Amino acid sequence: MNKKSLLRDCLIILAGLTGLAASKAEAQDTVHYSGKQQVNVDYHDGRLPMAVGVHNQQIFRANRQHPQLAEGYGWTYNHQPMMAYWNQQFYVEYLSDKVGESVPPGQTLLLTSKNGQDWTQPKVVFPIYRIPDGTTKPGVDGVAKNLDAVMHQRMGFYVTKSGRLFILGFYGIVLHAHDDPNDGKGIGRVIREIYKDGSWGPIYFIHYNPGWTTKNTAYPFYTESKDKGFVEGCNELMGNPLMMMQWEEETDRNDSLIPLKKNYKAFNFYHLPDGRVVGLWKYALTAISKDDGHSWPVSALRAPGFVNSNAKIWGQRTSDGKYATVYNPSEFRWPLAISTSSDGLNYTNLLLVNGEIAPMRYGGAYKSYGPQYTRGIIEGNGQVPDKNLWVTYSMNKEDIWVADIPVPVTSTVKNQADDDFNALPDGQELRWWNYYSPLMAPVRITKMKNGRKALTLKDKDHFDYAKATRLIPPARSLVTEINLMAAQNNLGHLDIEFQDSVGTAAIRLSLDSLGSFYTKAGYRNKEIMHYDADKLYHIEVSLNTDNRFYTVNVNGQEKMRNLFFAPVHEISRVVFRTGGVRRFPDADTPTDPVDDLPDAGKTDPEATYFITSFRTTAH
Repeated sequence: MNKKSLLRDCLIILAGLTGLAASKAEAQDTVHYSGKQQVNVDYHDGRLPMAVGVHNQQIFRANRQHPQLAEGYGWTYNHQPMMAYWNQQFYVEYLSDKVGESVPPGQTLLLTSKNGQDWTQPKVVFPIYRIPDGTTKPGVDGVAKNLDAVMHQRMGFYVTKSGRLFILGFYGIVLHAHDDPNDGKGIGRVIREIYKDGSWGPIYFIHYNPGWTTKNTAYPFYTESKDKGFVEGCNELMGNPLMMMQWEEETDRNDSLIPLKKNYKAFNFYHLPDGRVVGLWKYALTAISKDDGHSWPVSALRAPGFVNSNAKIWGQRTSDGKYATVYNPSEFRWPLAISTSSDGLNYTNLLLVNGEIAPMRYGGAYKSYGPQYTRGIIEGNGQVPDKNLWVTYSMNKEDIWVADIPVPVTSTVKNQADDDFNALPDGQELRWWNYYSPLMAPVRITKMKNGRKALTLKDKDHFDYAKATRLIPPARSLVTEINLMAAQNNLGHLDIEFQDSVGTAAIRLSLDSLGSFYTKAGYRNKEIMHYDADKLYHIEVSLNTDNRFYTVNVNGQEKMRNLFFAPVHEISRVVFRTGGVRRFPDADTPTDPVDDLPDAGKTDPEATYFITSFRTTAH
């Protein structure tokens, strides 16, 4: 983000703050947050209660040293993903630069998945675009010479009324380090069709910025297509004001296509039951249109009670008829959270979607820590068969993720766990589990050598870890039974933590790379026993939060009696994690790191852990 962008954002904030002078009655007729839950940014998870059953899945992992494991290029700035569901497939588009934000060259890539868990390797859908030498921008220093464009798009997909899928991108111009690709002075917006057989149609410009025509651009204008249906679909798109609002930032500031010319950022929308349209922008700016997006109030206001900075906020109606917003509820880009509403206006809770911040492996311009820039499937761009809420986001502006959030959204479970994974229906084994699953540290249901299903955590990621969390009804006296097998005892690490509702750990049991099974005892660790590879252990942990005592029983023998290393009032979660606790970055960590981590492309020998069953009993 350059200085001009910062000034513009400050003006947007001031406009939103001015709106706070509205009366209480007016506030009730706009998006607002009436809940009491707030974020503590000293923790990556904000100390938020978790939305039950959220599955976070990494779908692209940057790798400069081994590009064949990434997208084939080794580019390390990857951001601004968009999502659609069409032809029984998920589609995610994201933009990419070699190292840093808006540093040429740029391109846009596309991934697909049939199940939301297994994704194709990204392919370039909008390639590098050479800017003609001598190009200038009004009011901007610099002249293009051997310069490529960068991509910057706030709209990714459009499904026509006839059922055709279009993908879009925008070619912007950056003449120097502090120039802006979305200042209305770029080249224009491109479009192509995605066919049902997986192939793509030719690239066209659908809209030019001033100064650009068919005579000085590399792709034809869409009206030159001989496919009448394609041309009609493009015209249909540009006749939809709600779609056009997504174009506002990159398009000429006086463009007649844009209904509200306020330079608010990252528009998205949803319909209320009475037909009105709620618009949302960065900084939780919001407004309501009464005529399906053709006109808006003169100014949006900052949604009362919402906390959101210069990161996207996503809103939509969910399959149960309620509403949800997914965003970073802080002045930072962590954690990623969800808030729900019964009427689309009054949001009453705040729950965790992703509370992890993976190490940023590669430095670069304007790279921010955290899971950010979330986007879901906008109205008209498909309905997922499982009826859950799906969103995509970037981690550290480096890797691309998706999250599957069960609907209805809830933070409570009614029953204690009784998960024999082999006995549970296929595809339903992890309904009550939350997980965080990097590509190199996947969380999956797999079959063991004996053919039985198990919750499996693997890890060969030198920087990240696999994590699976089981939420349970709060209990002060609890017995937990775990059937666990490690495929090795000479590498890897597994923590098992017993936590309260906001993530405070009271007990931590660990398996290390020396074959030791131990527990945290205050400052020190205390060994429980030696463990062997490929041996199934029945681990029983009995605890009481009143006296803070717990016992560990393994295969019918008591192995340990100990005190909690931290007091809690109740236990609400049990966490399995293939790495230690992370506390970096924090609220005082400088943003925009420029240096890469040492051995940023390194991988480790893979460690594997099988959990065949998990059971809790409250007393």
